Amino acid sequence: MIYFFVQKKLRTFATNIYHYISMYRSKTCGELRISDVGSVVTLAGWVQRSRKMGGMTFVDLRDRYGLTQLVFNEAIDSELCERANKLGREYCIQVEGKVGERESKNPNMPTGDIEIIVTALNVLSDSITPPFTIEDNTDGGDDIRMKYRYLDLRRNAVRKNLVLRHRMTILIRNFLDSNQFIEVETPILIGSTPEGARDFVVPSRMNPGQFYALPQSPQTLKQLLMVSGFDRYFQIAKCFRDEDLRADRQPEFTQIDCEMSFVDQDDVIDLFEDMARHLFKEIRGVELPAKLKQMPWHEAMKRYGSDKPDTRFGMEFVELMDVLKGTGTFSVFDSAEYIGGICVPGCADYTRKQLDQLTDYVKRPQVGAKGLVYVKFNTDGTVKSSIDKFYTAEVWQNLKEAMGANDGDLVLILSGDNANKTRVQLCTLRLEMGERLGLRDKNKFECLWIVDFPLFEWSDEEQRLMATHHPFTMPNPDDIPLLDEHPEKVRAMAYDFVCNGIEVGGGSLRIHDGKLQEKMFGILGFTPEKAMAQFGFLINAFKYGAPPHGGLAFGLDRFVSIFAGLDSIRDCIAFPKNNSGRDVMLDAPGEIDQKQLDELQLKVDLRQE
Repeated sequence: MIYFFVQKKLRTFATNIYHYISMYRSKTCGELRISDVGSVVTLAGWVQRSRKMGGMTFVDLRDRYGLTQLVFNEAIDSELCERANKLGREYCIQVEGKVGERESKNPNMPTGDIEIIVTALNVLSDSITPPFTIEDNTDGGDDIRMKYRYLDLRRNAVRKNLVLRHRMTILIRNFLDSNQFIEVETPILIGSTPEGARDFVVPSRMNPGQFYALPQSPQTLKQLLMVSGFDRYFQIAKCFRDEDLRADRQPEFTQIDCEMSFVDQDDVIDLFEDMARHLFKEIRGVELPAKLKQMPWHEAMKRYGSDKPDTRFGMEFVELMDVLKGTGTFSVFDSAEYIGGICVPGCADYTRKQLDQLTDYVKRPQVGAKGLVYVKFNTDGTVKSSIDKFYTAEVWQNLKEAMGANDGDLVLILSGDNANKTRVQLCTLRLEMGERLGLRDKNKFECLWIVDFPLFEWSDEEQRLMATHHPFTMPNPDDIPLLDEHPEKVRAMAYDFVCNGIEVGGGSLRIHDGKLQEKMFGILGFTPEKAMAQFGFLINAFKYGAPPHGGLAFGLDRFVSIFAGLDSIRDCIAFPKNNSGRDVMLDAPGEIDQKQLDELQLKVDLRQE
């Protein structure tokens, strides 16, 4: 009896929903075609633009699905046409009318063959004049669009990115589900783990003087799920980091967070390479190679000066110490610890003005180089350089051979007293040249894995070794004997997925042995007491039969931005923050009132700058 009652209620609910929807529209603004001519339809949406031409008024009606042209004819219904002439931009309206064939068709619109001869108009809600045009090519700047983000989201250029994001998450969930992954939600309010980026902290009213932290990653929680026997976990996880912002960073972001038990590094890489291959094919129609290249970290730094190299174009680094140091009278090179160059094909015709611009570019504080040396191998066989008086023709010939340069090519050289720092500067110059020459094609995709990262890196700020990824990363088993005497030489069982010079995701095999984890904490400067206070829950869990495990997290925002061809992740996030970490629409962060502070037993005492 209860079963039939519930079924009846569900049918009634479904019927009511249908009537509710059909009361306002029978079709959307993106679905009518020439085959619909003659049918009577009801549409609802927003007025994008209107124009009066003689006795006719044309209105473009927009909804999430597209645009449809409405026609109001003064000769047929003058009162209706007069009402249409009063419609402003972004009025929300409902119309009824007959589908007709357009006399002047628009091949650039899916609905460009038809129009609606309107017989009834209902203004659902009027609108004040919007602060910018709600069109693909808007006249609104970033700040004004962020303030009125709910209007910006009406634009097709922004909306299509969120539709893409939705489609990707559906594909990801289905792929992982088909590979026996279970989606598990982990807590948002957790304990602070300050090793790494800064935490966002949340005061606890019920525990005065104590704070939660918002998770930078579900890292330890997903490891506990492996100990629990959930051997394949994933989560579309919200994460938070209180750090300085860039185009590819936001204080809150979304990870495709995954973990697996009883796997080695190849198992993890193979599975998530398959997932990436699936996404590229389904979203962009791109076939990735059957097996992506794996490049060791040291090789990436030597060839590209980056652990996320853009391999869509050449200009790989050539070290020139043997060619230029001590072979002339140029003291800058003779005293350098590193000299490296890139060969820019076909650019020997660069003018002095262009070369001066490049010099100014590398001397900017963001790059930090002291200067730039150029060598032109002209098409007539001559050589022109900013330092040609310091070297002989023989040295220039040796340089040409070392660089693999041809007549007509330009060689750009940087030097410095710190090899890694100079390589990073040369990397910035390489990417800039790739940009200027149009070699960073957003419709071309080059993906690879960076492997064999150092387990530790030195922090000048902390004056100690820090974990390159995080303290739970497994050392390469071959290097474990080095942990005591030479930890800086230990390689990590870590891997990053890189696409077009962007780190899209990364992960590692995890330490699952309590003793090894305690040793790792010791190298990082944790006392046994501090390690137990912060991570005792994990160390204790390892005492109950922890399986070998590893995982990976892709940045969903970055992945979507790559597929959408965006330079920033902001336009694939519904409500992003600006470069100062502020939500200008909600005016957040903001002050809270004294009552809330009193309940939290907090006092605000700001330092005077």
